[in-house]
Amino acid sequence: MSEPSKQDIHAYLEELEDIPGTRVFTAARARKGYWLNQFCMTLMKADNRERFRADERAYLDEWPMTEAQKQAVLKRDYNAALDEGGNIYFLAKVFFTDEISFLQAVGTMTGMSPADYQAMMLAGGRSPVGVRSKKDPY
Repeated sequence: MSEPSKQDIHAYLEELEDIPGTRVFTAARARKGYWLNQFCMTLMKADNRERFRADERAYLDEWPMTEAQKQAVLKRDYNAALDEGGNIYFLAKVFFTDEISFLQAVGTMTGMSPADYQAMMLAGGRSPVGVRSKKDPY
């Protein structure tokens, strides 16, 4: 098997953007979200969590994040944070700072209640039947 060309890699990565309801954490997203994810990691320390809770905007302004990234955090719009390069495992530090479970936070990302989301996951997850492409929904 021959090694794929750079063109093939770009086409492959573009295909990942066509998966409905999914944001694949690619190298491009990692670069875009570097400072957002670095901010999240600071929340592992109790004193940083307290500083963040005391004045979220001031704490976020200490980081060279984009305004869209800051707004995603302030609004707790985790889907927007993913679009802005956030990694779900880094964003979990925000969930835990807010004292909500991973299940509760991820449920908000799906529009489902935590109970419905949990039931879906226990039943095997999202069905592979249905919309498989943003470009071709049928």
